[in-house]
Amino acid sequence: QVQLVESGGGLVQAGGSLRLSCVASGRTVSGYAMGWFRQAPGKEREVVATISWGVLSTSYADSVKGRFTIARDNAKNTVYLQMNSLKPEDTAVYYCGAKMFATGWWTPDYWGQGTQVTVSS
Repeated sequence: QVQLVESGGGLVQAGGSLRLSCVASGRTVSGYAMGWFRQAPGKEREVVATISWGVLSTSYADSVKGRFTIARDNAKNTVYLQMNSLKPEDTAVYYCGAKMFATGWWTPDYWGQGTQVTVSS
């Protein structure tokens, strides 16, 4: 089992920035791809960004390209999502996810509990 705990959400004005963190614990996270996903009220959960194990290949949803950056620190078992130029449509609950040896777009085997991000106009 892998436990994921997100932090860093909050309320920010449009144009502002936030950095989300997700710490993984439990069995070793070696080999796990990590990703960020979000779900807005009344909408389905969608992928935001993913980062693979090893070569650190990244993928981004078109809606966040150029504004969000995903990164990971394997020594700290932590994945980050730096969010800049935030828009009201970025308002959602953001979830961290993990899946063994995945690349590109994937559905996590493990989920965090989520952290709320609210962007005011």
